[in-house]
Amino acid sequence: MPKILSEERVVEYSTEFKVRVVALTNQLKVDTTTIANIIGLHPVMVYRWRQESREGKLVEKPSRRISMTKTTKTQSQTDDKEIRRLKKQVEKLQKENDFLKKWEMYLKDPKPKDSRS
Repeated sequence: MPKILSEERVVEYSTEFKVRVVALTNQLKVDTTTIANIIGLHPVMVYRWRQESREGKLVEKPSRRISMTKTTKTQSQTDDKEIRRLKKQVEKLQKENDFLKKWEMYLKDPKPKDSRS
């Protein structure tokens, strides 16, 4: 994200951010000015980043970051169990909903008169 470098509020964006914005403008079939407005940037800045990318000046440096969150088998197993439980619950609730819809239709239908009278 941006860093404020001086009192005049000069903002410097990281190379990673610039590369992501350029990739976003290339991937989506939306006008660049629209994307710039959504992100809160001036469109000229995005156009400049796109030009720098085409010229090869804007290249993301490989990061040496690694993910510190590692999923274990027990965690994935508990996630699978939770998913199965939730699917069963959804199925049960759908059946109840269908039953209530049928009951509502039954109550709305005019009742036939008793033939004994």
